[in-house]
Amino acid sequence: MTIKDKKRVDDHYSRKARQEGYPARSVYKLEEIDAKYKLLKPEQRVLDLGCAPGSWTLYAAAKVGPGGRVLGLDLHPPETAFPPQVRLGRADLLAENLDWLEEEGSFDLVLSDMAPQTMGRREVDQARSLELCRMAWLQAEKWLKAGGHFLFKIFQSPDGDDFIRALKPRFEKITRLKPRATRGQSPEIFVLGQKFRRII
Repeated sequence: MTIKDKKRVDDHYSRKARQEGYPARSVYKLEEIDAKYKLLKPEQRVLDLGCAPGSWTLYAAAKVGPGGRVLGLDLHPPETAFPPQVRLGRADLLAENLDWLEEEGSFDLVLSDMAPQTMGRREVDQARSLELCRMAWLQAEKWLKAGGHFLFKIFQSPDGDDFIRALKPRFEKITRLKPRATRGQSPEIFVLGQKFRRII
């Protein structure tokens, strides 16, 4: 794919997001993964970590419907308008104890589209991405239902590979994904853990 082709793809998804009322083009990454793996269903309970600017939360809310629940957490929650089945919470996911989530109960799906503020130094950016993924996993391990799914974004690295391998015993299947809406030069991939195995 040429640079011109990559820009054309980027522009396509950005325009489409604006036309369809989503704050960011990232929604089409989730949409593609969901279309293939059928992650989101009516009346599910979803935890969206690092939910700003809100595209994944909006998409999940539409899929779970009025009988479902989507809890979106972020240090700076989005100001987008959401339907009633969405609850937003302000949380520093790297620093806070989130035991108050117990009042929400467990979740069918935990999502994390979080990425660090990049520094332009590959090793630093990779390490910061991995830190966010480890934090997301701590929450998923605590609040995910047995048989539930965990989808997260990570910057590719050897340490990231080790982290992904360490998750394998906790899920029936682990899959690495690169949705079409991902920018061509991006170091990110998505990892889907299906059918969580809860340790009692």
